[in-house]
Amino acid sequence: MGLPFKALTIAGSDTSGGAGLQADIKTFQEHGVYGMVALTCVVAQNPFADWRHDVFPVELPTVEAQLHTVLEGIGVHAAKTGLLATKDLISLVVSVLKKYNVPNLVVDPVMVCKGADAPLNPEVAEALRDELAPLATVLTPNLYEAGIMSGLGVIDSVGGMEAAAVRLAKNGSRFVLVKGGKLKGATKAADVLSDGEKITRLEGELIPDVHTHGAGCTLSAAIAANLAKGMPVPVAIEKAKEFETAAIRASFPLNKYVGPLRHDAWRNI
Repeated sequence: MGLPFKALTIAGSDTSGGAGLQADIKTFQEHGVYGMVALTCVVAQNPFADWRHDVFPVELPTVEAQLHTVLEGIGVHAAKTGLLATKDLISLVVSVLKKYNVPNLVVDPVMVCKGADAPLNPEVAEALRDELAPLATVLTPNLYEAGIMSGLGVIDSVGGMEAAAVRLAKNGSRFVLVKGGKLKGATKAADVLSDGEKITRLEGELIPDVHTHGAGCTLSAAIAANLAKGMPVPVAIEKAKEFETAAIRASFPLNKYVGPLRHDAWRNI
């Protein structure tokens, strides 16, 4: 066997195991990519308060030390970001990514922990848009995130998704994939991909009544893994969507509050 492809996730830890760096590492492994981690925070779910999400940040020098460990000491073929909860953390991550000229960066611009009510501070959204997103090979906002980052507000149509994708791509991201999984009234799972000029609609199976904890993390990690292996962006996204669809179809209830994806489901396709 040759040397492995390597990928880094800069993300929070999901104690329940379905999202965050746990989903990322599982996804990397299923793609045959060696995964590494820079932990940004620990997210614990409170079983005594209806699974409320409590976020415990990691100190900035500790995050920076982890980044240097991987990027200076080892090197990567791709990287992805997840939950970056403060502007200062985003600025730190951006500075280090620029220093090492990290290739194949996938930015999942997390603004709300699933199961939590309040979005992150507005200045975090601005830092994601203005500092981090321009470094992205692929930016993967959901409808809420695309609306906030693009300035378009509520997105409730495929046309709105297309407008947001084009606007965000022109902001600096090489490709923008706006995820339409929660688009009301949709009969298919419709995502929109744009490089700022061309727009491609990516339609797939809409799987009703499923558990989707960690779906955004899983998709962005699968894209990063495929980019690490040298796939062109459109192919990396297509293959990632196939992987995620299988994982969603096999999702299961973990408890009465949440259900994660099944990351090894692709093996039975």
